[in-house]
Amino acid sequence: MQTQLDQFLDYLMLERGLSENTREAYAHDLEVFAGFLARRGRRDAGEATRADILDHLMEQKKAGLATPSLARHLVAIKVFFRYLRNEGMVASDPTEAMESPRLWKILPPTLTVEEVDALLKAPDPSTPRGRRDRAILETFYATGLRVSELSALTIDDVQAEAGFVRCVGKGDKERVVPIGHKALAAIAAWMRGGRGEYARRNPSCRAVFLSRLGLPLDRTVIWRYIRQYAREAGIGKPIHPHTLRHSFATHLLANGASLRTIQEMLGHADISTTQIYTHVDQSRLQAIHHQFHPRA
Repeated sequence: MQTQLDQFLDYLMLERGLSENTREAYAHDLEVFAGFLARRGRRDAGEATRADILDHLMEQKKAGLATPSLARHLVAIKVFFRYLRNEGMVASDPTEAMESPRLWKILPPTLTVEEVDALLKAPDPSTPRGRRDRAILETFYATGLRVSELSALTIDDVQAEAGFVRCVGKGDKERVVPIGHKALAAIAAWMRGGRGEYARRNPSCRAVFLSRLGLPLDRTVIWRYIRQYAREAGIGKPIHPHTLRHSFATHLLANGASLRTIQEMLGHADISTTQIYTHVDQSRLQAIHHQFHPRA
């Protein structure tokens, strides 16, 4: 079960953008739950039953856990099983009919168009690293790829003439995503003025974005670079790799793209995952209200 927990905690940090404190609270609650399951002989989360969860909560209550803490405990378990179900790691969700505060749909952090512009301009295009990093940021915002998908992107995946990139997402599902001319221009500048130098130590590597050792950039390294450029751009919001992915989806929705189209580009298996973006763009809702409501 530890592997499932580790993957879930990475998901909370990289895709949901939760604070470190929230992530640590979830980790603590779920480790206590995992210990309970282990004492019952459950080898992984897929063997847990609804009765196990209720018994665990009752045990915590008898140990003196306050009602708000019990509610938080149940939320952590529900979010964990929702994640496992969406990822196909369990056949069913034993918490599905269990009532708890609706904390699953935590709004992801996004940037304004002006903040995105400032972030994309932060790398210095006069240096090989600056050209690479600008191409990374442009590609992120142009395609909405996950950081793992961008790290794995190969030269053959970039179809410049057709204006698409091909990537393999979760569950080894392949999809094709449009990419704009600015991102393609940034990739071309990196390919001409830097990638060859970085590839000298590993000429057989086909990854688009390389480290100085000629290896594909690790996703944690990409995250660190993005945070660095956000600071240089004067952006005070919490930043992580999926901030650009969330901004990509939010800005598409604000400009009239359908949820189904956004779902396809993001590679979401379920439209309910994409629907979170309908809660994000409050300025668009306010503008519509002011324009059409007779008493606005």
